[in-house]
Parts: sequence; C-alpha cells; structure tokens
Amino acid sequence: MPHGEPLEGHSDPVYSVVFSPDGKLVASGSSDKTVRLWDAATGAPHGEPIEGHSDRVNSVAFSPDGKLVASGSNDKTVRLWDAATGAPHGEPLEGHSGWVISVAFSPDIKLVASGSKDKTVRLWDAATGAPHGEPLKGHSDYVNSVAFSPDGKLVASGSGDETVRLWDAATGALHGEPLEGHSGWVRSVAFSPDGKLVIASDWVIKDAEKLLWLPPDYRTCNVWDSLLVLGHSSGAVSFFQFTT
Repeated sequence: MPHGEPLEGHSDPVYSVVFSPDGKLVASGSSDKTVRLWDAATGAPHGEPIEGHSDRVNSVAFSPDGKLVASGSNDKTVRLWDAATGAPHGEPLEGHSGWVISVAFSPDIKLVASGSKDKTVRLWDAATGAPHGEPLKGHSDYVNSVAFSPDGKLVASGSGDETVRLWDAATGALHGEPLEGHSGWVRSVAFSPDGKLVIASDWVIKDAEKLLWLPPDYRTCNVWDSLLVLGHSSGAVSFFQFTT
C-alpha cells in the first residue's frame, strides 16, 4: 500500500532516490538538473529545489550524519549540499571527463567516492573538495556503482566491463583480483553491514570469492551479517544463513 501521495515536483524523470540516515528526509535527483528534498512523513517539499547542475542528476547520497547530500551529474561534476538549507557546500568537485553515474560517502564522512562514464573511480576530500589521490583506473567501461565498506577501508565498484573491483580507500591500490563472472553490466554493488559480504548484481561474494549465484528470479535481495534475504517474483521470500 502506498505511504501517502506521490512526491511530485520534478519536471523530468527521477534517476535516484535515497533516505536520510534518520529516515526523516528523502533526496531525489532528476533529469531536470535538480536535487529535491522531501519530508518522508508528510511528502511535503523540504525547502526549494536544489539547483546548480547543468545536466541530469544520476545519483544522490546522504552523508552518514545526514548533514550533507552528494550528487553526481552528467555535467561531469560531483556537488555537495547542506541538507538543512540546500546551500552548496564548497565548490563543485571537478576532474571526471565523463558523466558521474554514482556517488557515495565513506562512513567517517571524510571521503566521497564517485564512479564515472570515464571508466574511473575518484575519491574526494569531503571537507575541502580536493582529490584524494589519483583516479582509480582499471575498469574498461563505465563505472555504474560505487560503495564503501562499513569500516571505510575498501571501495567496491561495478562496471559495464562485467567486473567488480575492490580498492584500498587509503592508497587507491587494487585489493585482490577483479571479480569476474558476470555476462552483462554490473549496475549495483553493496556491502553487508559487517563488511564480509558483497552483493554485486547476480553474485554474493566474500573475500573476493564467489559464494552464491543468484538466478534472475532471486535478485531482489539484501544481506545482514551472514543472513541473506531473497525476494522472489512470485511473492515468496527466502532466507539463507552462511556458516563458517
């Protein structure tokens, strides 16, 4: 059952939505070049539309403390915004030579990761906007998704080159070999809360080893510690417990 009415206000398709850590706000990024914030309880707009990008907004992310919103755009920039006021937080983060498709904050809020059409992952200092090291190179196609591990030590990236890569967030070095096996683009990556498992489209991965292939009907999933929850197109829900 829907929770209230649709949140209307964008004039073009919405490409990304995310809840604030406390669940009180929703951020959305749209092809209309804006980011919008909404009151999750009432559906009312939270302030005015956040303007500044010159092209489609592909990805939005809240900082873990809920004070900042990051946005990545086809204008090749990452922008940070004050979640309370909508004001820009520093200057645009520039350096990518292609669309920014995905953004994520580190758990300690010190870094922002971005994945781009230019085939790279970049890390940025969230306080100053300065690049944190060199671009992370290795993918041979678009980087569609980035995510930090819960301890902030690793960054996962999923790409159109059909691989997942893990990177050392401090040094930018590749962490192990690329995770290969997909027969199509990797569009989403996520860590389990304990950082031991990674979900990458159709595989559950631990310590760079593929543990479980997910058939197409079982790819609506989430993981908590060693418990995997799978949603089925029939409406059924299955649980898998991983043991050592």
